[in-house]
Amino acid sequence: MTPQTADTLADDFVLSITRRLDAPRELVFKVWSQPEHLARWWGPKDFTLPSCQMDFRPGGAFRFTMRGANGKDHTLQGVYREIVPPERLSFSWRWVDEAEDCAGPETQVTVTLESQGNKTLLTLHQARFDTVSARDSHGEGWGESLDRLTDYVGGL
Repeated sequence: MTPQTADTLADDFVLSITRRLDAPRELVFKVWSQPEHLARWWGPKDFTLPSCQMDFRPGGAFRFTMRGANGKDHTLQGVYREIVPPERLSFSWRWVDEAEDCAGPETQVTVTLESQGNKTLLTLHQARFDTVSARDSHGEGWGESLDRLTDYVGGL
């Protein structure tokens, strides 16, 4: 058995997902940056995005409310830290509970888009989670959301 180092332990609290999308990166960037597009793909399978408030600029805030098939709302908020069209965006992420208090630690999400002809290699990185189960839960949600994104941009 290989001993775990501090680096491998830190990696346990980091989420990284890569997807190849059948769309140019300018289009992929656009659907991340405009609420009318986000509402069409954001969130896990069977979720909707009934509220999407965003000030898409460095330092601008966003607040999204996703609604599950069971009718339960899940609200998150953050601040855009870096926006480099059409190749990169980075933002903070924090859940908001029913009492309108921040719930859980703030994480940082970075999305990079690499042009591959008329296709795009998307890499999503989110860190640092406080537990492996939180990382895995976000991985499942992002996986389903990125499935929806793939379908959405493929149809544009």
